[in-house]
Amino acid sequence: MQGNTASAEGAIAAGCRFFGGYPITPSTEVAEAMARRMPKIGGVFVQMEDEIASIAAVIGASWTGKKAMTSTSGPGFSLMLENIGFALMTETPLVIVNVQRGGPSTGQPTMSAQGDMLQCRFGSHGDMAVIALAPDSVQEMYDLTVKAFNLAERFRCPAFLMADEIIGHMRERIELPDHVDVVDRRPLESGHLPYEAGEDGVPGFPVFGTGHRVHVTGLTHDERGYPVTTDPVLHEALVRRLVGKVENARREIADYRVTNPDAEVVFVCYGSPARAVQQVVADHPDLGLGILRLRLVWPFPEHALAEFPNARVFLVPEQNLGQVAREVERHVLVPVVSVPKLGGELHTPAELLRAIEEARSR
Repeated sequence: MQGNTASAEGAIAAGCRFFGGYPITPSTEVAEAMARRMPKIGGVFVQMEDEIASIAAVIGASWTGKKAMTSTSGPGFSLMLENIGFALMTETPLVIVNVQRGGPSTGQPTMSAQGDMLQCRFGSHGDMAVIALAPDSVQEMYDLTVKAFNLAERFRCPAFLMADEIIGHMRERIELPDHVDVVDRRPLESGHLPYEAGEDGVPGFPVFGTGHRVHVTGLTHDERGYPVTTDPVLHEALVRRLVGKVENARREIADYRVTNPDAEVVFVCYGSPARAVQQVVADHPDLGLGILRLRLVWPFPEHALAEFPNARVFLVPEQNLGQVAREVERHVLVPVVSVPKLGGELHTPAELLRAIEEARSR
């Protein structure tokens, strides 16, 4: 199966019944698969006029109680940012699949990149916490799409699947399980206000049409949902709760794989570059290399770096100029070497071996 198709199948398995999107290379196959499948399972597929309308439609569908998703790539992702901020502020669960391509601007529509990682984390204005997963195989396009829905529903927020063109267009063998674990959003209990949060900081969800009185606004609001924009105490409490409900669970939701924790030279990788790293490590066991492979990039699991107590250097190969490498640098005292690759092609074993040699010579 192709990676993009696998993502669509994962969404359906997780309970997605609304897709609103606009075709854009290299994510279009996600929309095509959903257009074929949604009518057959009682769902709704809508091709909107652009990406701004797409994310707005998905937000609206989510408030009717349906699990909803859209897919896009860099230029479309940029157009969605304002409404992504709206979804964060209104605590709207939804999934956005971003199959990244070379940028800036329209860049390289058919070539791979990972240049949207910091845009995903910081693109919307204001303080925020986001959940973003990064698959490195067709199987993970399926599995992590399911997980993205479960996290979005649990924390009542947008969740991102930050894929790349190589993984989106790759075809591999995939195992489709008969059953996946599905998490549904917590309903709003009788007598509770629409934004009245429990100990975990996550309010129950008041589905439109089920008798709840709820006002949905991107403005600073009280627990009823009514705008209160000039109260500094209320605003700080709201934003701290929105950030805290994700950040306080970072260890619990962290998803990573550790290889050779005793290594002195350690790769930190995610997405398609992880495949090249794994090949190099497998082919050169004598080098004693370690791998920290991130399946969930945001919130960044900085505690995972401590899994390598003997690390003398971390190498971070990315299809960008070092976006996640900056995050690694914040949390370690040893050198961090960015191994960038632009242009759409994967790192070669020779390039990675050269980076290892240069890192060891420091």
